[in-house]
Order: sequence, then structure tokens, then C-alpha cells
Amino acid sequence: MSTPNTTPLTYNGYVTQIGTMAVVNTTTSSGVVVGVDTAFNNIIPQMLNYAELRIQRDLDLLPSLNAKTYTLAYGNNQLQISVNDFVTLQTIEVTGNDGSSYPIMPVSKEVIQNVYGISSTVAPPIYFAMYGGDASTGGDTYTNIIFGPYPDNNYTVTVTGTSRLPTLYQYANAGQAGTNTTFISTYLPDLLIMASMIYLSAFQRNFGRMSDDPAMAQSYEAQYKTLLTSAAVEEARKKFSASAWSSMSPAVAASPNR
Repeated sequence: MSTPNTTPLTYNGYVTQIGTMAVVNTTTSSGVVVGVDTAFNNIIPQMLNYAELRIQRDLDLLPSLNAKTYTLAYGNNQLQISVNDFVTLQTIEVTGNDGSSYPIMPVSKEVIQNVYGISSTVAPPIYFAMYGGDASTGGDTYTNIIFGPYPDNNYTVTVTGTSRLPTLYQYANAGQAGTNTTFISTYLPDLLIMASMIYLSAFQRNFGRMSDDPAMAQSYEAQYKTLLTSAAVEEARKKFSASAWSSMSPAVAASPNR
């Protein structure tokens, strides 16, 4: 282990305090402070992916919610959307040629196959079901959605769901490293540091040998969960799904029924 270095470690636009741990010596390249240990530098992208993806899954962040429009053709009850468009779907809204829009309800694919399995019977779609991946492209390019009944016209379909937010891992060149940030690094830097430290502490103990110092990773894990609790409440407030379906913080003195 090298002499302690108090210079914050900057990587991909994110300045951390990891440098204070004295993990490696550092150097400055194009104004960016980086470690000189190749093995350590190689695990930083994995560390960032671990941290940011974990936070996104734990919190279901409101900024990850977006909408895209597609066309559902007459007589075709199947819609293909790219797996890069959404991680999870929340709602589907259908808009007819007359401009009228209405949400449709999710059901199992067996319901649509049994109740609306005849293609000659067409009507405005009222149900949808997740059907799976596209086998013709290996099952990893498209997600298929089926509708019931078969559409009696061409419809505009608005799909709302969550998608992956950009991560610091994507800014892996010197031109972007000093300027680019992400939602998590800007608004949840405390969680990002703790989640990164969980990964780094495991790396320092060769992952499987964390039992040599079990308190190390557990301490960061405990602190991460403490921070996660308050962040989760804040995200619920953004969605009006906090106490009593409001946007207010949970009251200490009064807790209304939901």
C-alpha cells in the first residue's frame, strides 16, 4: 500500500474521496487525477456500474421514467419494441385516428390467446400482455407485446416505463471525464460513494476472502442502507406515493391513514 494521498480521485467527471484511502499513487493526465495502478484503474468502471445500477434498481428513480410512441397496424396484434427503450413497462395508452386516447389494461398472454385469438375479429384494443423476446434475433433485441382484440385500425401506442439512466461508465474518455456528470453523481453522491466503497472493499479482499475482515464491507453496506432509506422516502414523495399518497415527508406526530 502506498503513502496516503489526500487528493480526491477524479474519474469520468465524478470526484470522490476514494483517493484518501491511499489505495494507489496518482498522477494527473489532461487535468484529471487518476491512479497509476493498472489493475485498480481497470476495476473503476466495474465499480461505477455496480454502484449506479444498484442505486437505480433500489430506488426506481423518477427521472428514469419516460414515454415513447409506436404504431400498431390494422390486423396485427403484436408490437415490437427495442429492449434498449425500456427496462420495465408501466402503462400503455392507445390513440385512434379520431384523436381519442385511452389506457389499456395488462393481462396474461393466455387471456389474449384464448379470448382474442381470432384475427378476423377486430376491434379497438383494450388489453395487452408481455409476450417475450424476438426469437428470430436471438431473443435479446426486441420485446414483444400482444394486444387484444386485434386492432380494427392503425393506432398510435404510447408506452410509459423506466429506462436505464446514463452512468459515469459511459464517459470513459479524457474529453468527457472532467465535465460530464449523471443524475446519481449530482443528486445522490452520498449513495454513490457508499455503493462504490462496498465494491472496492470487496476488491481489496479479493471478493471471496472478505471473511478476513468481514466488518469492512459490512460497515459500508450498513451505511449504504441507512442512506438508501431516506433516499427511498424522497423518491416516493416525488411520485406522490409517500404517506397518505402525498408528497409530504412522513409525519412524526401524525400519521394519516392511506
